[in-house]
Amino acid sequence: MKIKNIRRFRRILKLLRWMKVHLKWLFALFSWLGKKLNWMKYLNPFRHLKILDWYIIKKFIGTYFYSIALIISISIVFDINENLAKFTQYHAPIKAIVFDYYMNFVPYFANLFSPLFVFIAVIFFTSKLAGNSEIISMLAAGVSFKRLMRPYMVSAAIISVMTFFLGAYIIPKGTIIRQNFESMYKNKKKITAAENVQLQVGKGVIAYIQHYDNNLKKGYGFCLDKFENKKLVSHLTAAEIQYDTISDTKYHWKVSNWRIRQLKGLRETITSGASKDTTIMMEPTDLVFSKGQQETFTSPQLRDYITKQIDRGSGNVVQYEVEYHKRIATSFASFILATIGLSLSSRKRKGGMGMYLGIGLALSFTYIMLQTVSATFAINANTPPMLAAWIPNIVFTIVAYFCYRKAPN
Repeated sequence: MKIKNIRRFRRILKLLRWMKVHLKWLFALFSWLGKKLNWMKYLNPFRHLKILDWYIIKKFIGTYFYSIALIISISIVFDINENLAKFTQYHAPIKAIVFDYYMNFVPYFANLFSPLFVFIAVIFFTSKLAGNSEIISMLAAGVSFKRLMRPYMVSAAIISVMTFFLGAYIIPKGTIIRQNFESMYKNKKKITAAENVQLQVGKGVIAYIQHYDNNLKKGYGFCLDKFENKKLVSHLTAAEIQYDTISDTKYHWKVSNWRIRQLKGLRETITSGASKDTTIMMEPTDLVFSKGQQETFTSPQLRDYITKQIDRGSGNVVQYEVEYHKRIATSFASFILATIGLSLSSRKRKGGMGMYLGIGLALSFTYIMLQTVSATFAINANTPPMLAAWIPNIVFTIVAYFCYRKAPN
């Protein structure tokens, strides 16, 4: 055993001697690469942020989440008080109330009122900094108002990215769960059927369903017409049509008691059968339209749905286009409202921050109200959806510009 230990130690010693000789070259190589790749430090986006910047960013982000927690907590208390009788009447389980409803209620409303929280956060902590003469000290030390805006814009960028990601990918999935809970335990009726649906499912292909039940994913009185050069070449009729929910591919339907008439000039060929699997370029979401359905689609799904409906010639896509552009426009509102908030509250004035909080609340609610009004313009007044979604940002950008120009004076 002693001889084996000696041999093992000798092997370890030889390895250490080899590393001692060759690691010098390795360290020299890393040192040389470090000098050659010194330009990579310019890829660091935080290299311009100093201690003062991090101080303001922490204050901004911390106050933002604090205001969200405070206001959403109050909203939850009022919502429980309003809906407790319905939860009891329909025997809603506590697990479903907490995880299906309120776990999706909180991010939905927090993201909806994100501009309000940004404005309140900026007004609140900036007024406090100005009241403590901290901003006066920064300006006296040679920090310009433009330089003071840097940490505010960085914080607004973080909030903007977070708002867009939540609104585009996370919240739509939770909205589906929340709406299903409301239909079961709050007696909010969802549209689950459609009558006399006609749509274009392909180039020259028109589908018609007399009655469609979305709960069963089944339609009755179905027909499918194919046209070539404005002439009817095929006419399919079926008593029932069933969507295959377990298929690996989309657009998979099963028709029952079907009959096809093939038209070639003056000749006609008729075939029929009891059941047949077929591919038709339509889905259940194309047949039933419910209020707020656009909020249940992620942004990629919205884009695909809008493109598909426009190709079909459908005119019921305006609200979907408004929702798609509004998610992008709302994320940019953080920069605009942060600029206005900083411009209004950066000076030390008598009377405290009460007046600025009032102004901030008024402007934030005006922004949210303008979003709703502009969306109505797009739906009812033929305003371009993209312009309707960006009208609040355009108006408040003008306000932010005048506030920014006046603030240093």
